[in-house]
Amino acid sequence: MKKFFASIFLAGMIFFNAVASAAPAPAPVQNRDTLYQIALLQSLAMGYFDGSISVKDLKTFGDTGIGTFEGLDGEMIVLDGVVYRANQTCKINVVKDNVLVPFSNVTFFEKDFSVKLRDVGDKDEFEKILTEHVNKHGRNSFYMVKVHGTFNEVHVRSERGASEPYPTLVEALKTQHEVTFQNISGTVVGLYCPDFMSSLNSTGWHFHFISDDKKVGGHVLGLSVKSGEAQFDKTDSFRLDLPTKENFHALNFKTDMKEDIRKAEQDSQRR
Repeated sequence: MKKFFASIFLAGMIFFNAVASAAPAPAPVQNRDTLYQIALLQSLAMGYFDGSISVKDLKTFGDTGIGTFEGLDGEMIVLDGVVYRANQTCKINVVKDNVLVPFSNVTFFEKDFSVKLRDVGDKDEFEKILTEHVNKHGRNSFYMVKVHGTFNEVHVRSERGASEPYPTLVEALKTQHEVTFQNISGTVVGLYCPDFMSSLNSTGWHFHFISDDKKVGGHVLGLSVKSGEAQFDKTDSFRLDLPTKENFHALNFKTDMKEDIRKAEQDSQRR
C-alpha cells in the first residue's frame, strides 16, 4: 500500500514539474525610472531607417516619449501608453503593435515637479523657461516633459516614409509637410538630453505635439503658449539598445552629424 501511495505521489510531482516548466516565464519588470533609447539619432541622420524594435515591445519600456517609424514614416508621439503617428499630412493615427521603430526615446512618466506657463511668446522663450527649471534640478540628468495647455500657435512638420536605398535624414526632410495650427489645445511631449549625449542623441530639447482630440500633430518647429502646465520627469538612468543588423556596422560614426541634426531638428522648408 505504501508503494502504491508513493507511486501516486511521485507521478504527481512529475506532472507538477512538467506543467511548471512548460508555463511561460514571467516578463521581466522594467526599471520605471529609466530613459530607454533604441538606436542613435546619429544613425537616423545618416539614413539608417531600418526598424529595430516593434511598437509592442517599445511599450514595455515606457508610456511617454517621441521617435519615428521604419522608413522615417511620420513622427511618433507616445502619450499615456498609446503610440501615435503624425502622418505625412500631420494627421494622427494609433499605430499597430507590429510596426517597427528605428529610433525612439521613452520612459514611464512619473511627475517630479511642475511649472505653470502663461503668455509664452515663442519656442525660444519656451525652451528658456524649461531649461531654467532643468538647471535648478540638475542639468546633467535626463528630463521627459509633458506640457498640456492652450496654444496660440503650433507650427509642426511630418514626413512620408522613404524607400530603400534610404536617403540621409536631411535629404528625406526636404519634402516635409508643415502645418501651423491656431488656438489649439493639446500636449507637447518633450525630451531634454544633457550635453554629454552629443554623440548619441541631440542635446537640449526635442518636442512633438498632439492635439487634445488626437487628430493632428507632429514635430514642433515653433509655438506660442497661451496657458498651460509643464510636468517634468527627472531621470538619472539611461538604457541604450543598438540595432543588431549587419548594415548598422557599416555606418561611420567618425562623421560629424551635428549640423545635419540641427537642420533636421529646427529648419523649416518654407521660404
